[in-house]
Amino acid sequence: MAPITGVLLCLAYILGLLSTAITWGSCGLLVILIVVAVLASFGRRSSYRNKLLNSFWRVKPQIWLLAGLVGFGATIYFQIRTPHPSENDISKFITATLKDSVQIVTVQGTITSTPRLTRNQRSQFWLEAFHLNIGNDISKDVSGKLYTTVPLLQATGLHEGTRITTTGILYKPKSANNPGGFNFQAYLAREGSFAGLKGKEVSLIDSEINNKTKNWGWWTVRQKILRSQVQWLGVPEGVLVSAMVLGNRVVDLPSSVSDSFIRVGLAHALAASGFQVSLILGVVLAIAQRFSNRIQFIIGVSALLIFLCLTGLQPSVLRAVIMGIGALTALALERKVQPLGLILLAATLLLFINPIWIWDLGFEFSFLATLGLIVTVPALTNKLDWLPPTIATLIAVPISAYIWTIPLQIYNFGLISPYSILVNIITTIPISIISLGAFISALAALIHPVMGSALAWLLYYPTYYLMELVDFFARLPGAATAVGIISSLQLVIIYGLFILTCSQKWWQKKWWIVGLVTVSLVFIPAWQTQASLFRVTVLAAGKEPVLVIQDRSKVLLLNSGDETTSRFTVLPFLQQQGINQLDWAVAAEPNSMNNINGWSLLLQNLSVKNFYNCPSRDRSIKITAKLTDPNCQQLLPERAISTGSAFIKLLDAQQQILQIQIQDRTWLILGEREIEKTNERLPHAQVLVWSGEKLDSSLIAAVKPEVAIASSAKLDPKTIAELQQGKTKVFLTGRDGAVQWTPKDKFEIAVETVEDKTSAL
Repeated sequence: MAPITGVLLCLAYILGLLSTAITWGSCGLLVILIVVAVLASFGRRSSYRNKLLNSFWRVKPQIWLLAGLVGFGATIYFQIRTPHPSENDISKFITATLKDSVQIVTVQGTITSTPRLTRNQRSQFWLEAFHLNIGNDISKDVSGKLYTTVPLLQATGLHEGTRITTTGILYKPKSANNPGGFNFQAYLAREGSFAGLKGKEVSLIDSEINNKTKNWGWWTVRQKILRSQVQWLGVPEGVLVSAMVLGNRVVDLPSSVSDSFIRVGLAHALAASGFQVSLILGVVLAIAQRFSNRIQFIIGVSALLIFLCLTGLQPSVLRAVIMGIGALTALALERKVQPLGLILLAATLLLFINPIWIWDLGFEFSFLATLGLIVTVPALTNKLDWLPPTIATLIAVPISAYIWTIPLQIYNFGLISPYSILVNIITTIPISIISLGAFISALAALIHPVMGSALAWLLYYPTYYLMELVDFFARLPGAATAVGIISSLQLVIIYGLFILTCSQKWWQKKWWIVGLVTVSLVFIPAWQTQASLFRVTVLAAGKEPVLVIQDRSKVLLLNSGDETTSRFTVLPFLQQQGINQLDWAVAAEPNSMNNINGWSLLLQNLSVKNFYNCPSRDRSIKITAKLTDPNCQQLLPERAISTGSAFIKLLDAQQQILQIQIQDRTWLILGEREIEKTNERLPHAQVLVWSGEKLDSSLIAAVKPEVAIASSAKLDPKTIAELQQGKTKVFLTGRDGAVQWTPKDKFEIAVETVEDKTSAL
């Protein structure tokens, strides 16, 4: 009974943490387990015991009650451990003045992470602040963790432990303003940070202290390994080898390489985790097999702790190391390891150390992948018994991990990687060789850098061809296919079916039914929604109005924004909606390279049937035509685009004015260019969408909009007054987030109706 009690209490603790996603979830869990305790008590006293009550009878009612209390206590513990800003946290000094205008501040603090390169070519690190100056008014000792970015040259020579003075702009992070968007605020909150700093200048303080810490710390070990492996391998091969042993969180892997690995479902290869731990343990135990179990235990634990220190305290690495130590302990005690009990114990220990990790995607994916390997690989291997055992295992491992992680991936990102299983099978051997070689090279680099470089050089061709193979599959059509996100209920049902299949023999025989139901739960609701949906979405995408018209299964995109907007706003929204093809793409933005790069990114991830440019965009027409095909056309006033229920027409090419007729409503879209004061020729429109610049009185009088949507966070007071005088309802995407319109629900702020989800970039 003791093992059953331990399993039940661990499960109760994890369920208690999961219940924090639901209001009053902890109370509901407690009530459910009390009811179970009553039923178990009835089952123990009753002479009639069916299969259901017999399972309850095996556990004492007191244990069920204890489990309820553990689950309830887990929610309280979660709230206690959830980070909150302290009284003198630096985020509390972001006053209304700072929010409304840009004000330069000076922050003193200590760097607590290795500086990393961002996509915007800036250096990012965590800064533990201890002093703040705001002009001549505020000079205070503060606390708090800052998400800090500085120009790349300003970060030269910075490392963990360096005390610096940074001058820049202090800001509060934003939540997700668009469906499918990244919730930066929630991400920082989980890291215990509530403010960010966009630094401009950096200077060192306490030079003597900085010099003392210059040659100390695990960061020096990581840098030594990285430099040694890059010296003879070069970039990006050397950086990729280092990422496989140190993890991509501490190595600046080029974004093009990491994007390709993620796109084909090989993100785990770049994150130091269970795969690398298994390799290390396998090699260590093979080398130390002549020694006693005690010596093997000491050597194995030492190797795992060294690996943990090199990679940092990441949830996936901690989980793998704890499981590895558990396996070594069982080996030393000469006991049979129970894999399911071991992974449950590892998860419980990790979540006791930091309960916030329950919502960390890295932890969730790692746990589910490991669970899949434990419960599904043996069954698949038996099905593949007609193959040699090594090949059968090689095929079963990626399939099992894929099956157990794909529902969570769809829930968070709405994407699947059709080639993932094939790519994982093909790359298992080269990734194993590179990972093991990288670890050996890293150890050699600590002894002598040249020795490490020489060993790393032997990995050049495996690494080069691995990158070529990954890049080939990443460029194939549909490498990352959008299927749309699923709801929490769908996710719970799918994983419930998985657990039922693994625990019940009848369901194991009918596994194909589970497969059909799972596929149906994902695709049928999404297909029904797309087949009947008619919606217009004005995204919160900076100054340029970006519209998405979903007309049943047809999609029109007006404007893309710059590359950052396309990557973090437009593309995630389309993926969340399960959109892989644009029937019409209309580029009406100003002629700039930023907008061209934005379209370039979208066209690399989506297919476009018809691409339209305004006539004044001659330069961009040539570039975008190469990216689409010869179908790139000019949008002319005499040529309207019809989606079936909507018509879009260019009214003025020079001033970028477009008119959209949607059922009985007329939408008027104004570009960023200044509109002439004589606007009597502009038609009346129920909906006005513009960049948020000051509007002339004659324009407002001519259009007389019922609804005005500005792509900004604030408006000119005069413009607001004139719009309100005409009883116009005003939305600001910079303040309200994306605005959506449907014939049934009319206008609503999308972020109020979309479940809050975050991604791990």
